[in-house]
Amino acid sequence: MDRDITIIGLVVDERASHAPEVQDVLTRYGSNILSRSGIPAPSKNRGIITLVMEAGEQERQEMEQHLQQIHGVQVKTISFGIPADSFN
Repeated sequence: MDRDITIIGLVVDERASHAPEVQDVLTRYGSNILSRSGIPAPSKNRGIITLVMEAGEQERQEMEQHLQQIHGVQVKTISFGIPADSFN
């Protein structure tokens, strides 16, 4: 299966309420996540998470769908189409 490098950005509204659900999804796909960075915005009850992933198209789409089903979560993806093995 081809695995590309993908960057996924998440905005999580009502962070305190939705963070556990988001974390469950990210844990399920943890073996594909190369890097994760988070910026909480406590005054706005909002958080931003950026992920760099090594994943096939199907895995990426499944994770996106799971995240988009969580109320208050916005997901944006950039897939570079660069094979992950070219970084080894």
